[in-house]
Amino acid sequence: MTIVFKVSDNVKAKMIEYYKDVKREKTPPYAIFQADEADTIITLYESGKVMFQGISADVDANIWADLEKKLNNRTIDINEDKKEKEKYKEELNYYYSMSTIGSDEVGTGDYFGPIIVTATYVAKEKIDLINELGVKDSKKLTDEKILKIAPTLLKEIPYVTLTLNNEEYNKYQSMGYNMNKIKAILHNKVLYAITHKEEQYPYQKIVVDQFVYPRKYFEHILEATEKVENITFTTKAESKCASVAAASVISRYFFLKRMEELSKELNMEIPKGANTVVDTVGKEIVSKYGIEKLKEIAKLNFKNTEKIKETA
Repeated sequence: MTIVFKVSDNVKAKMIEYYKDVKREKTPPYAIFQADEADTIITLYESGKVMFQGISADVDANIWADLEKKLNNRTIDINEDKKEKEKYKEELNYYYSMSTIGSDEVGTGDYFGPIIVTATYVAKEKIDLINELGVKDSKKLTDEKILKIAPTLLKEIPYVTLTLNNEEYNKYQSMGYNMNKIKAILHNKVLYAITHKEEQYPYQKIVVDQFVYPRKYFEHILEATEKVENITFTTKAESKCASVAAASVISRYFFLKRMEELSKELNMEIPKGANTVVDTVGKEIVSKYGIEKLKEIAKLNFKNTEKIKETA
């Protein structure tokens, strides 16, 4: 059993005093101490969060939850974390038992390369195939794994993919569109396309990983003439819903292919992400092809642009 909650400073001080004689010699990173109390391991972090692990975790946690109530009039539900985990498991089983349409995007955190959004339809009869292939959130898979399993998905799973190159992205930015608005527009487009194909798919739900509050999502697509509105938004959707996981992998596959093409086109390895390696390559691109090239292949509103221009 694991229970985590945050304690107030006065309770934090009392915990440090209380466990001083049972502290472990080694302390985990960012922790004030780790201690053993009978069948429970207690770890107090600098942030004030405390974690109780073990058979009697609830007993030890209750002692400090009661003290919070007494000293600070704070009510801490020690079962809250457990409830959240149970809710997650229920949703996991729930979405994986039905035919769904789901969408996911990649490339939003990469300076180079496009944003790619995909919507897929996964019938419940295809879920075993999804599991056999090891399809899950593309961020949890290696690029090699994605390049291996995606071609099978493309053959077996209906999908619609939309690519937003960086020239188009930069135009959106110049119009005052933030990233969430751009993502909402793209998700809406692929969801509309797949739900209005000539072949009608008997889906039970449309699921999207929640990147913004639903109300705000629909504000972002207010001007769209063609909309999909019967959407279920949920966090960690790539792990809960087979169609979102499939969409994540397919999007990543096309992103990797485009990055390969870009590397060949520029005759240099184009890195992913938005780190210092990206800055170095960006400066090399400007040196070889000029600053205008960035407008074609980079998201200019990223901070990398300023760093690249400093020495360009």
